[in-house]
Amino acid sequence: MFARAADTGRTRLVRRALALAFLAAALAIAVAGCGGGGDGDTTEASTTTSATGSGDAATGKEVFASAGCGGCHTFSAAGSSGSVGPNLDDASPSYDHVVTQVTNGGGAMPSFKDDLTEQQIQDVAAFVSGS
Repeated sequence: MFARAADTGRTRLVRRALALAFLAAALAIAVAGCGGGGDGDTTEASTTTSATGSGDAATGKEVFASAGCGGCHTFSAAGSSGSVGPNLDDASPSYDHVVTQVTNGGGAMPSFKDDLTEQQIQDVAAFVSGS
């Protein structure tokens, strides 16, 4: 009797996990497709350097979009309005904090160390911390 109840609970958890994974993938695809074309912005790219490395903000904006960051974070520089993660406009995180958070994850945020190169992480950190 209890074994069947445990199986039902596990089945629900698996279904819920699959549904969340599907939703996350759909959001990532939608956000990645939102970029494109020139927006007329001719501002020069900025590079942020830290003891841990350096990143290019213009490239970081592209990484932010392609990695699906806007699906979770509100960030006016990226034109995103996600509500799952912290509002990056309000948080104004430092370069080193962004590198650490994107690399290791934490809270509800997954680690991106297996999905992004170190340079991509540094680039997105330059974009987020410098905008």
